[in-house]
Amino acid sequence: MSVLADANCAICRRKFDSNEKAFTSSGKVYHEQCFICCQCLQPFPDGIFFEHEGRKYCDYDFRILFAPVCGDCGEFISGRVIKALSRNWHPQCFRCEICKTSLADSGFVKSGNRALCRKCNAEEKQRKLNMTICKECNGIIEGSDFITINGQKAHIFHFDCYVCGKPLTSHGFEKDGKTYCLRCYDKMGVPICAACKRPITDVHIVAALGKSWHADHFACAKCEKPFHGRPHYEHNGLAYCETHYNQLFGEICFYCNQAIKSDKMIRAFRKHWCEDHFRCSSCGSQLTLKSKFFELDLRPLCKKCYDRFPSKLRKHLKTRMGKSGN
Repeated sequence: MSVLADANCAICRRKFDSNEKAFTSSGKVYHEQCFICCQCLQPFPDGIFFEHEGRKYCDYDFRILFAPVCGDCGEFISGRVIKALSRNWHPQCFRCEICKTSLADSGFVKSGNRALCRKCNAEEKQRKLNMTICKECNGIIEGSDFITINGQKAHIFHFDCYVCGKPLTSHGFEKDGKTYCLRCYDKMGVPICAACKRPITDVHIVAALGKSWHADHFACAKCEKPFHGRPHYEHNGLAYCETHYNQLFGEICFYCNQAIKSDKMIRAFRKHWCEDHFRCSSCGSQLTLKSKFFELDLRPLCKKCYDRFPSKLRKHLKTRMGKSGN
């Protein structure tokens, strides 16, 4: 008696003919025509497939749907993934922004939105340090304890407050050729930047969120890039650029994983799609909510592709598809 005599296909639940070819995987048995990728419905090239949440995918569709994309070369990543700066990287692509040395195993220093090796980071700090020279004593100015007089920086301890006469020990300010301590300067009614808590002495002032800001300090709460006149969006007392406001608080397209503008969004199968990305999962033809389409593995399938399925398989797939949309 054949071993398959009492077995049922894990997909269609039908019995096997005595001489019928069968496939086995994870303790289950499949007809040859049922052992296919659940995304493209094609046999697995060279017998290679991947499983995810109980479904089997061919190598191509598995990469498209689930593999991370490298933040440098834009290619899919298989094997080891480096996660840094809110992105994924091939180990060989994750390099110092300046000297291009590999950072995969040596560690890195975050500088702004860049990854630097420790040597380049130290050299960059040294270059910045060497550029800040006191105009009074020609000494190196460290930190923020300096005052700018006629466009040149100087240690604050070289000056006294014009109002109270006390030596400036921290946060000295200059206006109309005179120097002031923070307390006396605040009494003059000068607006204070909500970001750095320092007076705004130039004409580049931004009023937003009920506060005043230096133009370079009024920035997106996510990417920290100044708006400089570009539109900003407010949420819970913080300002965001359009991209990150949509990413954090808008809907994300199931296909491209990008934020969707509200007037370009399609909702289907409990998911959201960009208007241009709502396409047949088999032939790629454009669909709308007015099109005739079916559900296949929680993705849209046009009627033309559905009608091309083998009749034996179509009956089974129809059960899995559920109701069609209009």
